[in-house]
Amino acid sequence: MNQGLDRLSALMDRFRVRAHMFHNGPLCGVTHFTPEAGLGFLHVMRRGTMVVTHRAGTGAPQRVEVNEPSLVFYPRPLAHDFHNAPVEGADFTCATLAFDGGAGHPLARALPALVVLPLARVQGLEHTLALLFAETQQVRCGQRLLADRLFEVLLLQLLRWLLDHPPEGGAPEGLLAGLAEPRLARALAAVHEKPGEAWSLELLAQAAGMSRSAFALLFKQKVGQTPADYLATWRLAIAQAELRGGQSLKAIAARLGYANASALSRLFVQKTGVSPREWAKGAKAIS
Repeated sequence: MNQGLDRLSALMDRFRVRAHMFHNGPLCGVTHFTPEAGLGFLHVMRRGTMVVTHRAGTGAPQRVEVNEPSLVFYPRPLAHDFHNAPVEGADFTCATLAFDGGAGHPLARALPALVVLPLARVQGLEHTLALLFAETQQVRCGQRLLADRLFEVLLLQLLRWLLDHPPEGGAPEGLLAGLAEPRLARALAAVHEKPGEAWSLELLAQAAGMSRSAFALLFKQKVGQTPADYLATWRLAIAQAELRGGQSLKAIAARLGYANASALSRLFVQKTGVSPREWAKGAKAIS
């Protein structure tokens, strides 16, 4: 556990996740959940048992048995089926999760295709669930809005648990694995908070409290990129989000520490194969 360091706030401030509750109650028989671009799912199984199935080649197990109250989390769009007993169906509260940037959301990319986590494993979850379940039991003013916000709290608590239990979380190499390593987390949090700083390998290694060579090696092992590549990827993700929001390339480049818009344009071409203008047109067309 990384005491005294907030590993999520700067990241989630930049790339928000908005929840929308769409189901509350039992599910019986076979229920199919259809994926939609940019949306994940967070299911809370309150009671009962079930089997979850996925098609082969999706990155998720083809069959998963869930035998106790659990969170069932899909960070990326993925078709899945719940198989419940026709008489005593499991009881669910379910929400979709809209990730800013869709599949480009840093956490959506970093997480495994499926996380199944028993509710009893996460300390403090019972308080959030008590509020959520109370909101679903009767219609009151603001019920939907409050339930959506409570799902977002659930997601943060789940992400905290994954960061504090990396082997059990099943995350591959990537951002989550980096944030779970205490020394790398200090450097990553600094980059997330101040993406426009003139970060060098030496400065990032200092933030991690390591030598440059040891830091570079460990970073590549855990995150799967060099520190310079990760910094460029993070800045690109921010630039894309701000372009979608209507910001000018010149203003974005200045905030991200580039000497001019041309330097940021070169990064776009290098990473995406198209110019910022072409990328923005494509993003607008599919939004």
